[in-house]
Amino acid sequence: MKRPAGLYLACLFQALIAANVLIALSLRDYSQVFGGVIAFGLTLVPSAITRRWSITLPWEVSLLIALSLYLHIAGGVLGYYDIYYPYYDKIAHLVSGITVSVLAFVAVLLLDRFSRLNLSRWMIVGFIIMAAMAMEGFWEIYEWVFDTFLGTNLQHGLDDTMLDMIFVLVGSIGVALAGNRYLSEFSKEEIAGKMVAPGGPGPG
Repeated sequence: MKRPAGLYLACLFQALIAANVLIALSLRDYSQVFGGVIAFGLTLVPSAITRRWSITLPWEVSLLIALSLYLHIAGGVLGYYDIYYPYYDKIAHLVSGITVSVLAFVAVLLLDRFSRLNLSRWMIVGFIIMAAMAMEGFWEIYEWVFDTFLGTNLQHGLDDTMLDMIFVLVGSIGVALAGNRYLSEFSKEEIAGKMVAPGGPGPG
């Protein structure tokens, strides 16, 4: 079966992440090297899930994960966060918000299928927004901890933090609205069923 073009684009962003790791290594910026290696590993998670549990995640998931992680790594290694401040940072947060929201949508549909939670459409839509905002909250705590104890400069005041959260919220609301429309056209069982390969895990 022909692979979607989006998967090749995801591979491109994986390669760019690897290239940024090498650049950080040449600059002896070992914190960025560590972050880049972790980011590259995270881009491999969708394919690992497919092999382990016979679950085929939408190609958009792989692309969004690779894109959002590339934006973060390139922003740090190449200095885009500072060069294009504040626009680059806000775009990165918007993309991250969309990525986490799509992951939450996929995850809650699969959880509902395998655990028989029988979640309503509005519970699923609400979960998308809550998951994205929870992740953003943890991210801002991470930035504060690094700035406070390691002397970094990840946060730029209250306004910057609030705008980061607002951009993530906007992205999550967009995905939630799209998810709500999708669920109005197809049942959650139909959507989840498309992600489970024949012979894969069934309802618990």
